Amino acid sequence: MPSKAENQSDAEISRLKQSVADALVEAARMGASGAEVGLSMDHGLSVTVRLGEIETVEHHRSQGLGVTVYFGQRKGSASSTDIRPAAIQETVAAACRIAQYAAEDPYAGLPDEEYLARQVLDLDLFHPWNIDVEDAKRMALECESAALDYDPAVTNSEGASVDTHQGLRVLGNSLGFLHGFRSSRHSLSCSVIGERGDSMQRDDWWTAARSACDLESAAAVGRQAAARTIRRLNARSLETRHCPVIYAADVASGLLGHFIGAIRGGNLYRKSSFLLDCLGKSIFPAHIHIHEQPHLPRALGSTPYDGEGVATRTRDLVQNGILQSYVLNSYSGRKLGLPTTGNAGGVHNLTLDAGNLDLGGLLRKMDRGLLVTELMGQGINMVTGDYSRGAAGFWVENGQIQYPVEEITVAGNLKQMFLDIQAVGNDVDLRGNTRTGSILIGEMTLAGN
Repeated sequence: MPSKAENQSDAEISRLKQSVADALVEAARMGASGAEVGLSMDHGLSVTVRLGEIETVEHHRSQGLGVTVYFGQRKGSASSTDIRPAAIQETVAAACRIAQYAAEDPYAGLPDEEYLARQVLDLDLFHPWNIDVEDAKRMALECESAALDYDPAVTNSEGASVDTHQGLRVLGNSLGFLHGFRSSRHSLSCSVIGERGDSMQRDDWWTAARSACDLESAAAVGRQAAARTIRRLNARSLETRHCPVIYAADVASGLLGHFIGAIRGGNLYRKSSFLLDCLGKSIFPAHIHIHEQPHLPRALGSTPYDGEGVATRTRDLVQNGILQSYVLNSYSGRKLGLPTTGNAGGVHNLTLDAGNLDLGGLLRKMDRGLLVTELMGQGINMVTGDYSRGAAGFWVENGQIQYPVEEITVAGNLKQMFLDIQAVGNDVDLRGNTRTGSILIGEMTLAGN
């Protein structure tokens, strides 16, 4: 039997659906040939402690309305944080006025009706966490205490935080699509400072999940934050060299982010991508398989439809190293003469299939080189693929970590780096929308002293 909270939430979804339907009727009354309306409501709690005391307590609540209308192929958009009926009408009117001044765009318009989600899956995305301030405080204090007690070299704290989030989204358009669903996301994090002699370092750890029962324990998060901090003390620099590089799982997702940027429709139709005209070509080694899994229950990147109401689906982006598909919304798809891929708003549970080795196995396979655990700066040229970022991590000899390193730069070209992926670890990081293990690249340039 549904709980009282679930019944109230279902009633809220029904109310917002009616508001969206009313807005669509109003847009049609004002002469729009097509319209899309989105409504959202979010709330949550954030509690941060530092050195045994509460530092901040925030109850956050927000709501938003977005309206897009089309008059033929002229588009107008308006938004508001007021979702009362009168404000919704005013926002629709504002979007219609804006459209009157817009230039015609032959690619503008709602998604093609055949791609809309008609049977929406329940992906188990809503797990409210009714934690109060006192319980959140106790959890954050436990987390920070575990970090501070881990080793005498942990001398200070930047704090531990407990965050909860619950949201409700309703999307509708004049093609008959109208749906809403609830979601949740909760997290716990800790950051501490360590000192040994003249060396001082900081590091952190965090856990995130749809359901609070899937979070790592507070003590485990604190100990991991402390361990990561301690192992970085007395870091050295390196002389400039060429060597293999392993990107640890929690930073390897950035490499996949650059890949997605290069095959995103906007960069492709603007001809500002180093992977231009690579569809059907080998851009990774044959052992690489990259795909989307938008329907994984409880996963942080799961969604039944994209930001336009287009049904999401499991699909390959790279199979046997060959680029199979781009990342497109309706607009970029039309610009490229291709159908939408259901990626308005981004990719969903992007997954790089793991190999058989854990991180220790990857280190032994690499034998001698750099393990990257932190990246800094944004030295990426999306047109050429040139890559250069500040880094910190560990120098490896004979397959074993020898000492921490800092103040170095890792550089290469993304196109060559992708082709030079030697192995992917099975230490997959599941805390976000990108799922990958550590990645071993055969050779990069390290710039140090």
